[in-house]
Amino acid sequence: MSCIVVNDAAETCANCGKRDGDGGEGGTAKLTNCAACRLVKYCGADCQKAHREQHKKACELRAAELKDERLYGQGQERPEDDFCPICSLPIPHPMDMHSSLSACCVKKVCHGCIRAVGKRGMLETCLFCRTPLFEDVATANAYLQKRVDAKDPAALSSRGNQYYYGSYGFEHDLPRATELWTEAAKLGNIEAQYALAFNFFDGRGVPHDEEKALWYLEKAAMQGQVDARHKLGWLEHDNGNRGRAVRHYLISAKMGLKSLFLPSRTCSQRAELQKRNMPRH
Repeated sequence: MSCIVVNDAAETCANCGKRDGDGGEGGTAKLTNCAACRLVKYCGADCQKAHREQHKKACELRAAELKDERLYGQGQERPEDDFCPICSLPIPHPMDMHSSLSACCVKKVCHGCIRAVGKRGMLETCLFCRTPLFEDVATANAYLQKRVDAKDPAALSSRGNQYYYGSYGFEHDLPRATELWTEAAKLGNIEAQYALAFNFFDGRGVPHDEEKALWYLEKAAMQGQVDARHKLGWLEHDNGNRGRAVRHYLISAKMGLKSLFLPSRTCSQRAELQKRNMPRH
């Protein structure tokens, strides 16, 4: 097969020069973009393989640029679950200290709304779904289990947290927590993705795998998980990539994560606070 390199990649095969369209030998062909960089097109796998060595450097450079565009361009707004469903205001960070999770509907309601309703003497039902309030742990676990059985991602993640911390009457069970987090992460829960990232970084219940941990962190950050975004900045800083670190830090700061930037905190204090920011519901 004789191929001639051409520069008109927008309309022709980057290797043999065939134009887009239908046709046989010496005619035109159906062109497809290089999946990694989308800079050039090929008429088939043979031409792509033949052109690989020449295209490799530019392809890898552009693929990295596209990845950075997604990484720094997405997830700059707080997700819907970060807003109180009653007042529609963003819940301050850390959210676990400023909101309560309702086991009946798995909704986070800010403490401001709970306090306001309590002052009116109306705190007899869930503020969101109107389920009568309960105080015993067994009833709360039963309500949450219904949501777990329904494959609610937030409920799966919350139950995973309970197994991880050994709270609400559950024994510490890391494999079970990992299983629930994995299921929730597949359904798009960003808190579960963030928790799994820590597991893979530390090798807790799963093999140590920094590449997989980074994948989960980036996936969560691009969906608006602010702690994951800050952790990415921390990792870039540790690797000496201060410019990239600052970009992550600025995004997380604009999204409301301010406590980690107080000048009085040492690096070790910030690291400890970062670990404590894992959700505990």
